[in-house]
Amino acid sequence: MNLTEQYNQLYKSSAEAISEGKYAIDSELKNESDSRFGITLLVRPNDEIKANIKHIIDELKKAEPEQYYYPDSDIHITVMGIISCSEEFNLNQISPNEYIEVICRSLVEVNKIKIHYKGVTASPAAIMIQGFPSDETLNNLRNRLRENFKKSGLQQSIDSRYTISTAHSTIMRFQEKLQDPKKLIQIAEKFRDYDFGEFEVKSIELVYNDWYQRKSTTRVLGDFGLR
Repeated sequence: MNLTEQYNQLYKSSAEAISEGKYAIDSELKNESDSRFGITLLVRPNDEIKANIKHIIDELKKAEPEQYYYPDSDIHITVMGIISCSEEFNLNQISPNEYIEVICRSLVEVNKIKIHYKGVTASPAAIMIQGFPSDETLNNLRNRLRENFKKSGLQQSIDSRYTISTAHSTIMRFQEKLQDPKKLIQIAEKFRDYDFGEFEVKSIELVYNDWYQRKSTTRVLGDFGLR
């Protein structure tokens, strides 16, 4: 299944569920003692893309002011979840330099990664911007990371929750009962094919992060510039 089909299927089933009130509220968003942390390799869109994303966030906020919206600083695309967020993990358990070494090895021969943000999709608990890599470079990098981490013997949980294949960015999560689920889907429909722009990835970050990638709790462990 190609990426467009994946996004379409996800949107169709989720939009129906949300419209019927069968959505999921994330009760952990307001839990100040949430201690789920992990390690992620990610990229961040540029300021121009973030400014374009603000158009949909502003509309969603008007309709659903009580929900959780990702600030500019937290919007990202996950390249690979290396250690999934959990209460059992903390940074003292690993040596970040060993992880940096594996990532550097995986990045050899990776030149340009371009991602086009076009349209929105949804899950039963969130609204997301659809990202489309311009070629197979991102997928190839992910496969090299899988292979190299498997060989390394380092602690990791790659693909344990699901096998990552998309390049989306979550911008909104449901933390309260929706005021008007149908209105929310109307806004999503309006931006269903909206062109948020294309950007070239300048760097990839390795971060120690909480479940929601909040800047306030994120620690950058490594920053890898692309040629």
